[in-house]
Amino acid sequence: MTSQFETDIAERLKRDRGKLSATPLKARADIYGRVERLADGVVRVSGLPTLGLNELVKFEGGQSGIVLNLERDWFDAVVLDEVENLTAGSKVFATGEVIKVPVGEGLLGRIIDPLGRPLDDKGKVLSNQRQAIEKAAPAIIDRALVNKPLPTGILTIDSLFALGRGQRELIIGDRAIGKTSIAVDAIINQKSSDITCVYVAIGQRATAVERAIESIKTHGAPERCIF
Repeated sequence: MTSQFETDIAERLKRDRGKLSATPLKARADIYGRVERLADGVVRVSGLPTLGLNELVKFEGGQSGIVLNLERDWFDAVVLDEVENLTAGSKVFATGEVIKVPVGEGLLGRIIDPLGRPLDDKGKVLSNQRQAIEKAAPAIIDRALVNKPLPTGILTIDSLFALGRGQRELIIGDRAIGKTSIAVDAIINQKSSDITCVYVAIGQRATAVERAIESIKTHGAPERCIF
């Protein structure tokens, strides 16, 4: 007569044998590069000779990066996440894909990072379509004519310059003279129009970005803006 202990041992051995028989014992090869150095969010990586320009790479800590420079024995990539756990010697894996981001009306009113991941508290970005961030621009002859005005709502600018929809304009000047204020005011003044505005913050302090977004939310139409 077997005891309960012996019965439990027999059942456990049976389960373990089943797991072992279902476990593949084949060798697996992983191809990865290594971080050689890290500075200001840019990493130099050795290895991965088949990598392509603008390709998405993954670091062993879960961070993502984009390849911006290719050399014979190494490449440079910009890290698109926090770099606290990223050090020299960390593994880097190729994905074989260029960076694609969600596009469409699901982005309206949202705050996202460079990969299209939400930075607000509104949940996942609802979009069924993704497009590469780098692609050829339409030929000049295929573009729509610039035949509609784009009023900024700033009397001095609208009086001196004839701005049109689809027209490229630069706001050039020294630091701290109000360039961002002009752009934010122009976005706010589109509250009564049908224009979609995109605010992209590059190299800005988080507090300055938050102030700009709050100003647009308070005085403008954030539901037609993408941050």
